[in-house]
Amino acid sequence: MTTEVRFILKVTCEDQPGIVSAVARTIAENGGNILECQQFDDAETGAFLMRLLFSTDAKERIEFELKPTIERFTMKAEIVPEAQKGRVLIMVSKMDHCMNDLLYRWRKGDLNMDLAGIFSNHETYRAQVEQAGLPFTYIPVTKDTKPEAEAKLLDFISEQKADLVVLARYMQILTDDTSKRLFGKVINIHHSFLPSFKGAKAYHQAHARGVKLIGATAHYVTADLDEGPIIEQEVDRVKHSDSAEEHVRIGRDVECRVLSRAVRWHLEHRVFLNGSKTVVFT
Repeated sequence: MTTEVRFILKVTCEDQPGIVSAVARTIAENGGNILECQQFDDAETGAFLMRLLFSTDAKERIEFELKPTIERFTMKAEIVPEAQKGRVLIMVSKMDHCMNDLLYRWRKGDLNMDLAGIFSNHETYRAQVEQAGLPFTYIPVTKDTKPEAEAKLLDFISEQKADLVVLARYMQILTDDTSKRLFGKVINIHHSFLPSFKGAKAYHQAHARGVKLIGATAHYVTADLDEGPIIEQEVDRVKHSDSAEEHVRIGRDVECRVLSRAVRWHLEHRVFLNGSKTVVFT
């Protein structure tokens, strides 16, 4: 007896009548069972985006029979096994809360990923990471050594076939060239609710302004600093009596939640790039 496997079909194209029916009919007529379908028509850009989950024991036949539909609608289409794990590289500097949260969720099976390793521009967490059985790579970064450091990073990504790089409070700015080469494959957690309060002490800036909400933003990295397509955001309420240190504590929790959701959605192929924005099917 052949066991059916679950697959995700991702579709991006110009919005036109008949897309959903053509895709659904092809899958159904060739041994597929549609389990879930989410779509979005962007009225501003005219883009159509769809995530479709189906099960089948005839993936190759469905792939072949979908070709005329893909050509007809000029689609960008991809079929991936739902269970396929993403290969992830985590980068960290001196703050480890986001890294630790991701490692915990990975150990518990909450994130569909294999870990390629941990990169850092500090030696601080080598023992902790290696004790967990993960490779740790230390690459010191200065203004003069940044090109060499990023060349090593790109080589490692290629060698390890990493699908995603997560900047888990990695406090170095990637060069424009690296950002462009890895577009759509690097997620950063920004320690504020973009676009305000940028910089190294965002919570202290917010505290000085007497804000009542603080937050965090997970986004794809681009050459424009902290302006990449936003994947997820969250805010938490703070009081006038809270200290800046209390803001930092609350902010750490928000950052962990926001980053883990962004990583999970990316690995589950729920995030679609749509110009300077994203569409997230949750």
